[in-house]
Amino acid sequence: MNGGNAAAVGIGAIHCVLPDERFPVDKLPELDNLAREEADFARGCGIHTVGRFADEATPAGLAAQATRELLDGADREPDVLLTVGARAPEVLLGSDSGHIAAEAGLTSAFSFVLDGLGCTGSSAAWALARDLLLADPSRQSVLITHASRPVSLDRVRYPVTVIGDGAFAMTMVRGGRPVLRAHRQETDGKFHDLFRVDYKSAPWYEWREECRSADRYRFELALHSQQRLARMVDEVLADAGAERSGIAATLMQNVTAPAFRFYESFLGLPVHPVCNRHLGQYGHLGAMDVVLNLDRLLAEGELAPGDLVLVLNNSPVAAWAVTLWEV
Repeated sequence: MNGGNAAAVGIGAIHCVLPDERFPVDKLPELDNLAREEADFARGCGIHTVGRFADEATPAGLAAQATRELLDGADREPDVLLTVGARAPEVLLGSDSGHIAAEAGLTSAFSFVLDGLGCTGSSAAWALARDLLLADPSRQSVLITHASRPVSLDRVRYPVTVIGDGAFAMTMVRGGRPVLRAHRQETDGKFHDLFRVDYKSAPWYEWREECRSADRYRFELALHSQQRLARMVDEVLADAGAERSGIAATLMQNVTAPAFRFYESFLGLPVHPVCNRHLGQYGHLGAMDVVLNLDRLLAEGELAPGDLVLVLNNSPVAAWAVTLWEV
Protein backbone atom coordinates (compact mmCIF):
# COMPACT_ATOMS: atom_id res chain seq x y z
CA MET A 1 0.00 0.00 0.00
CA ASN A 2 1.66 3.24 -1.08
CA GLY A 3 0.95 6.91 -1.73
CA GLY A 4 -1.14 8.04 -4.71
CA ASN A 5 -4.74 7.02 -4.05
CA ALA A 6 -3.94 6.55 -0.35
CA ALA A 7 -3.89 10.35 -0.05
CA ALA A 8 -7.66 10.36 -0.66
CA VAL A 9 -8.52 8.62 2.64
CA GLY A 10 -7.82 9.71 6.20
CA ILE A 11 -9.33 10.13 9.63
CA GLY A 12 -12.68 11.84 9.96
CA ALA A 13 -12.92 11.94 13.76
CA ILE A 14 -11.72 10.11 16.87
CA HIS A 15 -13.51 9.80 20.19
CA CYS A 16 -11.96 8.09 23.22
CA VAL A 17 -13.80 7.03 26.39
CA LEU A 18 -11.67 6.66 29.52
CA PRO A 19 -12.64 5.96 33.13
CA ASP A 20 -12.73 8.75 35.71
CA GLU A 21 -11.28 6.31 38.28
CA ARG A 22 -7.62 5.35 38.10
CA PHE A 23 -6.53 2.54 40.43
CA PRO A 24 -2.91 2.24 41.69
CA VAL A 25 -1.15 -0.82 40.29
CA ASP A 26 0.57 -1.55 43.59
CA LYS A 27 -2.89 -1.85 45.19
CA LEU A 28 -4.31 -4.37 42.71
CA PRO A 29 -5.81 -7.26 44.71
CA GLU A 30 -4.22 -10.00 42.58
CA LEU A 31 -0.67 -8.88 43.45
CA ASP A 32 -0.81 -10.75 46.76
CA ASN A 33 -1.53 -14.01 44.91
CA LEU A 34 1.18 -13.65 42.28
CA ALA A 35 4.64 -15.14 42.39
CA ARG A 36 7.27 -12.64 43.46
CA GLU A 37 8.70 -12.31 39.94
CA GLU A 38 5.24 -11.60 38.52
CA ALA A 39 4.37 -9.04 41.20
CA ASP A 40 7.72 -7.30 40.79
CA PHE A 41 7.10 -7.11 37.05
CA ALA A 42 3.74 -5.41 37.57
CA ARG A 43 5.21 -2.86 39.98
CA GLY A 44 8.22 -2.11 37.79
CA CYS A 45 6.82 -2.02 34.24
CA GLY A 46 6.19 1.73 34.21
CA ILE A 47 2.42 1.56 34.79
CA HIS A 48 1.47 3.53 37.89
CA THR A 49 -2.32 3.45 37.63
CA VAL A 50 -4.91 1.72 35.45
CA GLY A 51 -8.23 3.18 34.39
CA ARG A 52 -11.13 1.17 35.78
CA PHE A 53 -14.81 1.27 34.80
CA ALA A 54 -17.60 -0.13 36.96
CA ASP A 55 -17.70 -3.93 37.11
CA GLU A 56 -20.91 -4.14 35.07
CA ALA A 57 -19.39 -2.31 32.07
CA THR A 58 -18.93 -4.64 29.12
CA PRO A 59 -16.67 -4.27 26.07
CA ALA A 60 -19.68 -4.17 23.75
CA GLY A 61 -21.42 -1.57 25.91
CA LEU A 62 -18.33 0.62 26.08
CA ALA A 63 -17.71 0.37 22.33
CA ALA A 64 -21.36 1.25 21.71
CA GLN A 65 -21.02 4.28 24.01
CA ALA A 66 -17.94 5.49 22.13
CA THR A 67 -19.76 4.99 18.84
CA ARG A 68 -22.91 6.86 19.96
CA GLU A 69 -20.91 9.77 21.31
CA LEU A 70 -18.76 10.04 18.18
CA LEU A 71 -21.83 10.07 15.94
CA ASP A 72 -23.90 12.43 18.09
CA GLY A 73 -25.30 15.04 15.70
CA ALA A 74 -24.08 13.27 12.54
CA ASP A 75 -26.43 13.53 9.55
CA ARG A 76 -25.94 9.92 8.42
CA GLU A 77 -24.73 6.55 9.63
CA PRO A 78 -21.37 5.10 8.61
CA ASP A 79 -21.57 2.60 5.78
CA VAL A 80 -19.56 0.03 7.74
CA LEU A 81 -19.11 -0.66 11.46
CA LEU A 82 -15.79 -2.45 11.92
CA THR A 83 -15.29 -3.78 15.46
CA VAL A 84 -11.77 -4.71 16.55
CA GLY A 85 -12.33 -7.88 18.55
CA ALA A 86 -12.29 -7.74 22.33
CA ARG A 87 -10.11 -10.10 24.37
CA ALA A 88 -13.09 -12.43 24.74
CA PRO A 89 -16.45 -12.39 22.92
CA GLU A 90 -19.55 -11.42 24.88
CA VAL A 91 -21.31 -14.65 23.86
CA LEU A 92 -20.51 -17.69 21.76
CA LEU A 93 -22.45 -18.05 18.48
CA GLY A 94 -23.58 -14.43 18.81
CA SER A 95 -22.41 -11.20 17.19
CA ASP A 96 -20.51 -8.60 19.19
CA SER A 97 -20.55 -6.25 16.21
CA GLY A 98 -24.31 -6.67 15.91
CA HIS A 99 -24.67 -6.01 19.64
CA ILE A 100 -22.65 -2.80 19.34
CA ALA A 101 -24.61 -1.66 16.29
CA ALA A 102 -27.94 -2.24 18.04
CA GLU A 103 -26.89 -0.54 21.27
CA ALA A 104 -25.42 2.39 19.34
CA GLY A 105 -28.68 2.82 17.42
CA LEU A 106 -27.27 1.93 13.99
CA THR A 107 -29.75 0.44 11.55
CA SER A 108 -28.09 0.44 8.12
CA ALA A 109 -24.33 0.02 8.70
CA PHE A 110 -22.88 -3.36 7.73
CA SER A 111 -21.15 -4.63 10.88
CA PHE A 112 -18.45 -7.24 11.41
CA VAL A 113 -15.54 -8.11 13.72
CA LEU A 114 -11.84 -8.05 12.86
CA ASP A 115 -10.22 -10.53 15.24
CA GLY A 116 -7.12 -12.61 15.96
CA LEU A 117 -4.58 -9.78 15.77
CA GLY A 118 -4.54 -8.54 19.37
CA CYS A 119 -3.27 -4.98 19.79
CA THR A 120 -2.43 -4.77 16.07
CA GLY A 121 -6.13 -5.01 15.19
CA SER A 122 -6.65 -1.24 15.20
CA SER A 123 -3.87 -0.67 12.67
CA ALA A 124 -5.18 -3.46 10.44
CA ALA A 125 -8.67 -1.97 10.80
CA TRP A 126 -7.79 1.49 9.53
CA ALA A 127 -5.95 -0.04 6.57
CA LEU A 128 -8.93 -2.26 5.78
CA ALA A 129 -11.28 0.72 6.18
CA ARG A 130 -9.23 2.62 3.62
CA ASP A 131 -9.44 -0.30 1.19
CA LEU A 132 -13.21 -0.62 1.68
CA LEU A 133 -13.67 3.05 0.80
CA LEU A 134 -11.44 2.86 -2.26
CA ALA A 135 -13.15 -0.35 -3.42
CA ASP A 136 -16.65 1.17 -3.50
CA PRO A 137 -17.17 4.86 -4.38
CA SER A 138 -20.67 4.76 -2.89
CA ARG A 139 -19.28 4.31 0.62
CA GLN A 140 -18.62 7.51 2.51
CA SER A 141 -17.29 6.38 5.88
CA VAL A 142 -16.15 3.37 7.89
CA LEU A 143 -16.41 3.49 11.67
CA ILE A 144 -13.89 1.51 13.74
CA THR A 145 -14.52 0.75 17.40
CA HIS A 146 -12.95 -1.26 20.20
CA ALA A 147 -13.07 -1.54 23.98
CA SER A 148 -10.37 -2.71 26.39
CA ARG A 149 -11.32 -4.77 29.45
CA PRO A 150 -9.42 -7.62 31.12
CA VAL A 151 -10.56 -11.09 30.10
CA SER A 152 -10.62 -12.26 33.74
CA LEU A 153 -10.56 -10.71 37.19
CA ASP A 154 -6.79 -10.21 36.94
CA ARG A 155 -5.30 -7.19 35.17
CA VAL A 156 -1.67 -8.35 35.30
CA ARG A 157 -0.61 -10.08 32.07
CA TYR A 158 2.78 -11.45 33.00
CA PRO A 159 5.27 -11.09 31.28
CA VAL A 160 3.52 -8.57 29.00
CA THR A 161 1.76 -5.68 30.76
CA VAL A 162 -1.07 -4.55 33.05
CA ILE A 163 -4.51 -4.06 31.49
CA GLY A 164 -6.56 -0.87 31.82
CA ASP A 165 -10.08 -0.01 30.65
CA GLY A 166 -11.05 2.22 27.75
CA ALA A 167 -12.94 2.43 24.46
CA PHE A 168 -12.70 4.35 21.20
CA ALA A 169 -14.55 5.01 18.00
CA MET A 170 -13.04 6.60 14.89
CA THR A 171 -14.07 7.15 11.30
CA MET A 172 -12.12 6.82 8.08
CA VAL A 173 -13.39 9.06 5.26
CA ARG A 174 -12.35 10.49 1.92
CA GLY A 175 -10.56 13.78 2.42
CA GLY A 176 -9.95 13.09 6.13
CA ARG A 177 -6.87 14.26 8.00
CA PRO A 178 -4.41 12.91 8.87
CA VAL A 179 -4.16 11.09 5.54
CA LEU A 180 -3.06 7.46 5.51
CA ARG A 181 0.06 7.71 3.34
CA ALA A 182 1.45 4.16 3.59
CA HIS A 183 0.85 0.96 5.54
CA ARG A 184 2.43 -2.49 5.92
CA GLN A 185 1.26 -5.43 8.06
CA GLU A 186 2.49 -8.98 8.67
CA THR A 187 1.72 -12.01 10.85
CA ASP A 188 3.54 -15.18 11.90
CA GLY A 189 1.26 -18.09 12.78
CA LYS A 190 3.79 -20.12 14.72
CA PHE A 191 3.21 -17.97 17.80
CA HIS A 192 -0.57 -18.50 17.73
CA ASP A 193 -0.68 -20.46 21.01
CA LEU A 194 1.95 -18.57 23.01
CA PHE A 195 -0.83 -17.19 25.22
CA ARG A 196 -4.09 -18.88 26.11
CA VAL A 197 -7.02 -18.89 28.54
CA ASP A 198 -8.52 -22.29 29.37
CA TYR A 199 -12.12 -21.07 29.34
CA LYS A 200 -13.82 -24.43 28.74
CA SER A 201 -12.87 -26.14 31.98
CA ALA A 202 -13.42 -23.29 34.47
CA PRO A 203 -16.03 -20.61 35.21
CA TRP A 204 -15.15 -17.11 34.02
CA TYR A 205 -14.14 -15.88 37.48
CA GLU A 206 -11.39 -18.53 37.54
CA TRP A 207 -10.02 -17.70 34.09
CA ARG A 208 -6.34 -16.83 34.06
CA GLU A 209 -4.17 -16.04 31.09
CA GLU A 210 -1.23 -18.40 30.69
CA CYS A 211 2.00 -17.74 28.84
CA ARG A 212 3.42 -21.04 27.60
CA SER A 213 6.98 -19.67 27.65
CA ALA A 214 8.04 -16.32 29.08
CA ASP A 215 11.48 -16.78 27.52
CA ARG A 216 9.97 -17.37 24.08
CA TYR A 217 8.00 -14.14 24.44
CA ARG A 218 10.96 -12.13 25.76
CA PHE A 219 13.60 -13.39 23.35
CA GLU A 220 12.31 -15.24 20.26
CA LEU A 221 9.26 -13.05 19.64
CA ALA A 222 11.20 -9.93 20.59
CA LEU A 223 13.86 -10.79 18.01
CA HIS A 224 11.20 -11.32 15.34
CA SER A 225 9.64 -7.98 16.25
CA GLN A 226 13.01 -6.23 16.04
CA GLN A 227 13.80 -7.63 12.62
CA ARG A 228 10.36 -7.22 11.11
CA LEU A 229 9.58 -3.73 12.36
CA ALA A 230 13.00 -2.41 11.32
CA ARG A 231 12.42 -3.70 7.79
CA MET A 232 8.77 -2.62 7.68
CA VAL A 233 9.62 0.94 8.71
CA ASP A 234 12.05 1.16 5.81
CA GLU A 235 9.45 -0.28 3.43
CA VAL A 236 6.70 2.11 4.53
CA LEU A 237 8.98 5.12 4.16
CA ALA A 238 10.03 3.91 0.70
CA ASP A 239 6.37 3.40 -0.27
CA ALA A 240 5.61 6.99 0.70
CA GLY A 241 8.82 8.43 -0.76
CA ALA A 242 9.73 9.76 2.70
CA GLU A 243 12.90 9.86 4.79
CA ARG A 244 13.45 9.11 8.48
CA SER A 245 14.51 12.70 8.95
CA GLY A 246 11.04 13.76 7.85
CA ILE A 247 9.22 11.90 10.65
CA ALA A 248 7.83 14.45 13.09
CA ALA A 249 6.68 11.90 15.71
CA THR A 250 6.77 8.15 16.30
CA LEU A 251 4.00 6.42 18.24
CA MET A 252 3.47 2.83 19.32
CA GLN A 253 1.35 0.72 21.64
CA ASN A 254 1.81 1.13 25.40
CA VAL A 255 3.02 -2.13 26.96
CA THR A 256 5.91 -1.34 29.32
CA ALA A 257 8.44 1.46 29.73
CA PRO A 258 11.37 -0.90 28.90
CA ALA A 259 9.59 -1.79 25.63
CA PHE A 260 9.78 1.86 24.54
CA ARG A 261 13.53 1.87 25.17
CA PHE A 262 13.93 -1.46 23.34
CA TYR A 263 12.27 -0.19 20.16
CA GLU A 264 14.01 3.19 20.31
CA SER A 265 17.39 1.46 20.52
CA PHE A 266 17.15 -0.55 17.31
CA LEU A 267 14.94 1.77 15.25
CA GLY A 268 16.86 4.92 16.08
CA LEU A 269 13.55 6.78 16.42
CA PRO A 270 12.43 8.40 19.69
CA VAL A 271 8.99 7.29 20.88
CA HIS A 272 6.89 10.38 21.56
CA PRO A 273 6.42 11.13 25.30
CA VAL A 274 2.62 10.97 24.94
CA CYS A 275 2.96 7.17 24.80
CA ASN A 276 4.84 6.90 28.09
CA ARG A 277 2.41 9.33 29.73
CA HIS A 278 -0.60 7.25 28.77
CA LEU A 279 1.18 4.04 29.77
CA GLY A 280 1.76 5.37 33.28
CA GLN A 281 -1.77 6.76 33.67
CA TYR A 282 -4.00 4.16 32.01
CA GLY A 283 -1.97 0.98 31.54
CA HIS A 284 -2.18 -1.07 28.37
CA LEU A 285 -5.45 -0.54 26.47
CA GLY A 286 -4.98 -3.19 23.82
CA ALA A 287 -5.85 -2.07 20.31
CA MET A 288 -6.88 1.33 21.71
CA ASP A 289 -3.33 2.40 22.61
CA VAL A 290 -2.21 3.74 19.25
CA VAL A 291 -5.56 5.45 18.64
CA LEU A 292 -5.45 7.25 21.99
CA ASN A 293 -1.84 8.25 21.44
CA LEU A 294 -2.54 9.59 17.96
CA ASP A 295 -5.68 11.44 19.07
CA ARG A 296 -3.94 13.19 21.98
CA LEU A 297 -0.84 14.00 19.94
CA LEU A 298 -3.00 15.71 17.32
CA ALA A 299 -4.90 17.60 20.03
CA GLU A 300 -1.72 18.99 21.60
CA GLY A 301 -1.11 21.22 18.57
CA GLU A 302 2.61 20.62 18.16
CA LEU A 303 2.24 19.23 14.63
CA ALA A 304 1.82 21.29 11.47
CA PRO A 305 0.01 20.42 8.23
CA GLY A 306 2.19 18.09 6.19
CA ASP A 307 4.03 16.61 9.20
CA LEU A 308 4.51 12.84 9.13
CA VAL A 309 3.56 10.58 12.05
CA LEU A 310 4.84 7.00 12.12
CA VAL A 311 2.71 4.51 14.10
CA LEU A 312 4.14 1.11 15.08
CA ASN A 313 1.92 -1.64 16.43
CA ASN A 314 2.56 -5.27 17.33
CA SER A 315 1.06 -7.96 19.54
CA PRO A 316 1.96 -11.23 21.32
CA VAL A 317 0.07 -13.22 18.68
CA ALA A 318 2.88 -12.15 16.33
CA ALA A 319 1.15 -9.49 14.27
CA TRP A 320 2.99 -6.35 13.20
CA ALA A 321 1.87 -3.13 11.50
CA VAL A 322 3.53 0.13 10.52
CA THR A 323 1.49 3.12 9.30
CA LEU A 324 2.61 6.51 8.05
CA TRP A 325 0.12 9.36 8.48
CA GLU A 326 0.36 12.86 7.02
CA VAL A 327 -1.19 15.59 9.16
